[in-house]
Amino acid sequence: MATPSRNSPDILREEILADARRESEGIIRRAQQEAEVLLGKATAEADKVRQERLDQARTEAARRKELILATVPVEAGRLRLARVETLLQSICDEVRRRLLAREGFDYREAIVVLATEAVRQMAGEAFVVKLSPADRAGYGAGLAEEIARRVGRAPLSITLSDETTITSGGLIVQDTEGRQVWDNRFVPRLERLWPELRRQIAVQTALVATSGSTGGGA
Repeated sequence: MATPSRNSPDILREEILADARRESEGIIRRAQQEAEVLLGKATAEADKVRQERLDQARTEAARRKELILATVPVEAGRLRLARVETLLQSICDEVRRRLLAREGFDYREAIVVLATEAVRQMAGEAFVVKLSPADRAGYGAGLAEEIARRVGRAPLSITLSDETTITSGGLIVQDTEGRQVWDNRFVPRLERLWPELRRQIAVQTALVATSGSTGGGA
């Protein structure tokens, strides 16, 4: 039987096919290797990105936590101040109620003291003490003389008169020329003194730390 020549078409075809298979296998191996390398790089990059985002998320969470924690003392202080204000306002309301009800004190004595203090702060010799018509009728007997005696200044003239605008108790003192006026009606006096009174109450009851005067006058 004759041996096929190396130049025969069949031999050449087989060699070409074999070369093609070897080349394709090489291409496939290189492609697989490159794919593995690319996959590794992609995985590493994805891990890096994921870690960066995780770190960013943790940093942001820590920042927000610090912000929240920083606001806690501020909010606690705000709530405490609001509570203190509520308590102080309730005290003011109760004082006003008792004054209007003339509860817990000698009303006639209060009139004498308030008038005496006012006259002592004013210059002159003649003054008018204005009372509500009801108070003048109920407490007027001997009142002018008592006020003058307690002021302890001579010569001194004290006259009582009706004042219909006085509805909450107390009195108004003025000199006879009307140049000096001292409003010692209960509610206006309380409003005038309250800023300093509330400060003293807050400090003495330890509601707030000691601080300077917030104002007020006699």
